[in-house]
Amino acid sequence: MAAGFLVAGDDRTLVERIVAHFDERIAHGTLRAGARLPSIRRLAQELGVSKFTVVEAYERLIAAGHIASRRGTGFFVCERAGRTPGTAPLAASAVRGASWADAPRSSIDLVWLLRNMFRELPAADMPGSGVLPPAFLDESLLTSAVRTLARRNARALLDYGEPQGYLPLRQQLQIKLDEQGIGAAPGQIVTTAGVTQALDLVAQCLLRPGDTVLVDDPSWFLMFGRFSLLGAQVIGVPRLPDGPDVEALRTLCERHRPKMFVTVSVVHNPTCTSMSAARAFQVLQLAQAYDMTIVEDDLLGDLHPGGFGHSCIRLAALDQLDRVIYLGGFSKTLAANLRVGFIAASADRVRELTDLKMLVTLTSPEFGERLAHQVLSEGHYRRHLERLRSRLDSTRDETIRALEGLGLRLFAQPVAGMYLWADAGVDTAALAARMLDQGYLLAPGSLFLPDQRPSSWLRFNVATSRQPAMHRALAEALAHT
Repeated sequence: MAAGFLVAGDDRTLVERIVAHFDERIAHGTLRAGARLPSIRRLAQELGVSKFTVVEAYERLIAAGHIASRRGTGFFVCERAGRTPGTAPLAASAVRGASWADAPRSSIDLVWLLRNMFRELPAADMPGSGVLPPAFLDESLLTSAVRTLARRNARALLDYGEPQGYLPLRQQLQIKLDEQGIGAAPGQIVTTAGVTQALDLVAQCLLRPGDTVLVDDPSWFLMFGRFSLLGAQVIGVPRLPDGPDVEALRTLCERHRPKMFVTVSVVHNPTCTSMSAARAFQVLQLAQAYDMTIVEDDLLGDLHPGGFGHSCIRLAALDQLDRVIYLGGFSKTLAANLRVGFIAASADRVRELTDLKMLVTLTSPEFGERLAHQVLSEGHYRRHLERLRSRLDSTRDETIRALEGLGLRLFAQPVAGMYLWADAGVDTAALAARMLDQGYLLAPGSLFLPDQRPSSWLRFNVATSRQPAMHRALAEALAHT
């Protein structure tokens, strides 16, 4: 099969060629209903491709209704699998519930990235991952805290938590925010199931159909679709190495009168740059002039060392939660599975958000909140961050050298954080498709742009982008994209 399958000059991805091969055989009756397909391992060996590539191809065939998976026995041709050869399958967007991972490479979007992030790939094969691998985190820190909680008062975990959040955690967060220059009493803090829910609650509270929301361009992609579902218009503000392009922001405020602007002051995702004091003051002046709420996402801010030579400015510290709503959490620094986030805002706004939180989820899971409190209150979190920053610093330098050696150009030289934003000089959606065929998950730049326009940029996770084999695969993919 391999000799006639891997044809030179065929510019389709390996996944597309495998799908087309079986499509044609099924349509012509060479493979009849009930016929068993080769196992994933066997087909991967025959073709000399990764098992991940075969899994991806088989999943596309399943999504198209051509084959079915039977647990423990393998993959079989469906009873009504035939169709006219050469007929293209429906685009994922035309099938409700279909995954972008099952779509052709031209249909790559954020759901494609999310689905592939949750596949069982080794962390080292996921340079586009959004989280740190387990080796960078402190498992013993959490397991020790879990044992302590179980000994103290396990019965307290059997009932609902407080709607506004576990009070001792909110008191501890008051101390944490005070160290950052943000004055927030426990009554000005509401906990959430991660920053994702925090952003959802703020959007539901502030936005109405037809409102305009400004976001950094590029920025964290999950919010684009969420705002659109609320009927809002999402517009990007170009991001510069020292913060938002203020003149562009001024023009957009004048033209659209936005309801809110979601931005990052410290360790921006995906560029890992931070806002200068001058930019921060200008942003707040525009918020005042155009009656705009600022939503400051500080999920990655704890990765910034602060201190002499590394000063960082938070909008909430300058504004003291007047026009700024501040979001924070611990999923990036403690554990992705620890869905503990929080919102700090004016007392009136927090009461409104707490009421909305009760309507949506009643309360947030208190076990995670107690766990976060345990880690914070005993001083372990500060020491953990110091170790984590140090390791990221050395890893970042190593990854920068490797990427620049491949000819990629960095947006900036970040001093903190876990990401690098790099220009590959080619369409990175096509590049990501080629790399996925080799078993490596990239995060193409178009996913981070509000209008999803084609992009030559990529976001790399410095902790999962060090493998020499991945660098070789990337160099080959760049040469053929």
